[in-house]
Amino acid sequence: MNRRTLLVAAGWLGAAVLAVLVGLGAISVIGNGLTSPETRPLSAAEVADELARQITGSPSASAGTGARPSSPPAPATTAATRTFPTRAGTVVGRCAGTRPEVVSMSPRQGYELHEQDRGPQEDDAEGEFRGLGDRADRVKFEIVCPGGVPTLVEDHDD
Repeated sequence: MNRRTLLVAAGWLGAAVLAVLVGLGAISVIGNGLTSPETRPLSAAEVADELARQITGSPSASAGTGARPSSPPAPATTAATRTFPTRAGTVVGRCAGTRPEVVSMSPRQGYELHEQDRGPQEDDAEGEFRGLGDRADRVKFEIVCPGGVPTLVEDHDD
């Protein structure tokens, strides 16, 4: 009986080792793309370049490295776009001629998006961040387009 128990245990151990080896082989074959350099994190400069390319719709310097634009090229009348950091978050503004637009607003931790004008505006495009804990903590701003260049003007009236 003792010999039989030893033989069964050895069989189970062999089957377990074989199962682990087959699993590792399958992960090696299937997971080759999971650890390849194509999935490495982007640097801050690459993220900024990709965002600028997405917003303006024009190809960037990274397009020559094999990256393909995800949107068609911009029409002949391209809009000027700029990113503005504020104490409450980041604002991306654009000018299509003299018509300003708040493209996006990303609040910092502790703030939330309260107001945002959508689409191009006739005179100025406005937005507002508010503090989560202190609703009186506000950052209001306008995007204006003097000379077709987006400019952020913070509203300090509060």
